[in-house]
Amino acid sequence: MSFPAPRRLHWLLLISMAVIIVDRVTKTLVASHIPLGDAIPVIPGFLRITHWLNEGAAFSLFADSASPNAVRWGLIAFSAVAAIAVLIALIRLGSRMTLATVALALVLGGALGNLHDRVVYGSVVDFIEVHIFGYHWPDFNVADSSIVIGACLLLLDSLLPRKSSESAKPVEIQ
Repeated sequence: MSFPAPRRLHWLLLISMAVIIVDRVTKTLVASHIPLGDAIPVIPGFLRITHWLNEGAAFSLFADSASPNAVRWGLIAFSAVAAIAVLIALIRLGSRMTLATVALALVLGGALGNLHDRVVYGSVVDFIEVHIFGYHWPDFNVADSSIVIGACLLLLDSLLPRKSSESAKPVEIQ
């Protein structure tokens, strides 16, 4: 007799919720303790905690648009559709805890974290500023980091070799 695999969806959604909570808490702390435009050096010349508002997309793309309201609602619509697509994928794949499903949970949490800010505040708080060898990386936040880490894990999962007899089965995380 065989039993269906236990669902892991609740654990995956818990990962997404943890990302959202950490994202909200960090953004709230930054907004309440660092004046807009100021920064606190953490590692001089490398890492600072800043307080910026991003009204555009990633790397402030479209932030200087002549139609900021159209950009805001376009980003809200795109983020909502992306979050729904990722949630559907998680529901369909949620019987296993795999590298791909954890990655999707991270992407979902990050997308919902930034979506919340765009809907409620009209912009996203970015606060992590990194300088590497004189290059200034655009400021970002926990939600952005979660999305990038999730995307990298999805790429890694796609590059991992599969056993020929189990090519359709994803790699399970123990």
